[in-house]
Amino acid sequence: MAAFSPTMAMNMVVHPLQRHIKEIKRRLMVVGATIMVFFVVAFSYSGLLIEWFKRPFEDDLIFYAPAEALFASIKISFLAAIVVSVPMILYQFWKFISPALLKQEQKWAVPLFFLGLGFFLLGLAFCNLVILPLVIDFFVTFGMDRAITPELAVGMYVDFNVKFLLAFGFAFEIPLVLSLLARVGFIQADQLIQYRKYAAMVALILSAVVTPDATMFTMLLMAVPLIMLYEIGIWGAKFFGRPPQPSPKNLDEEDEGESADSGATEDPQV
Repeated sequence: MAAFSPTMAMNMVVHPLQRHIKEIKRRLMVVGATIMVFFVVAFSYSGLLIEWFKRPFEDDLIFYAPAEALFASIKISFLAAIVVSVPMILYQFWKFISPALLKQEQKWAVPLFFLGLGFFLLGLAFCNLVILPLVIDFFVTFGMDRAITPELAVGMYVDFNVKFLLAFGFAFEIPLVLSLLARVGFIQADQLIQYRKYAAMVALILSAVVTPDATMFTMLLMAVPLIMLYEIGIWGAKFFGRPPQPSPKNLDEEDEGESADSGATEDPQV
């Protein structure tokens, strides 16, 4: 029988990792193809989408560069394609993590699917009905109070809206994702609590990157909900997470302790 070598141990680790990477690539290709198909369809209705987008702003949008209207249509069509592709994105995510779940846990597929879709749509609705009107009204009023006439370019306006909507749509998936990762044993609630301050820092950095103007007002409008969603994810990990499994070292120590206790309680033979 061949001796167990470090090379064999390395192969045992690398081969599963390669399979996971191939699986991720395959599922990302499926998601990408789905988004492209819906993008082509959405581009045909980009005019209606832009008209719907400009509801918070009463005046007409303008464009300065010849291709600005085209790029604005591409961005808004890409957003619509992602929104319509969310069911496929959630399905591919579920199929990737489902092998790590028990059979009774895999029965959650349908409820979690609709829950994830609901969270995404809730994020879009919250952003569209609360955040965007508040932000646009704040900046437009700020300029008009200083006798500046607002003339918004369609490219910047659409870019502003798309970034906010996508950020909030996917941000509202944070509690569900953290709960699922805790359920399959990838993370623990204690780890999320330990990295809470780093999560807050990441939320501020992401808000500064995603928000087009990166002012303190818009950063806080995005960062505060992100931090709150992270806290909800901690509670989800506490209630739905899988209990931590004892390491082999701890199991050996427990076995040795039980053996010592059993030996100490045995009656000595005469």
